[in-house]
Amino acid sequence: MAEVKNRRRGTSRLSSKHQVTIPSDALRAAGLEVGERLVFHAEGPGRVVLEREADVLEEFSGALTGVYEPNELDRLRGEWD
Repeated sequence: MAEVKNRRRGTSRLSSKHQVTIPSDALRAAGLEVGERLVFHAEGPGRVVLEREADVLEEFSGALTGVYEPNELDRLRGEWD
């Protein structure tokens, strides 16, 4: 019979390559999905926080809604020619 690994649910081990597998329950609870870019911050001894990387375009898109009249930007771009 194969040996059963002695693990506690929700834990992981740091590998020799400094890699960690994050438990799927923790990822789901944080709302993180496959392919998302993450930023890591150390918050003291033994504590690392990871956050979803901010999307600058998403943060600022629509910020100037209502500042320009309809088609005004196209008219201004036309002045560049």
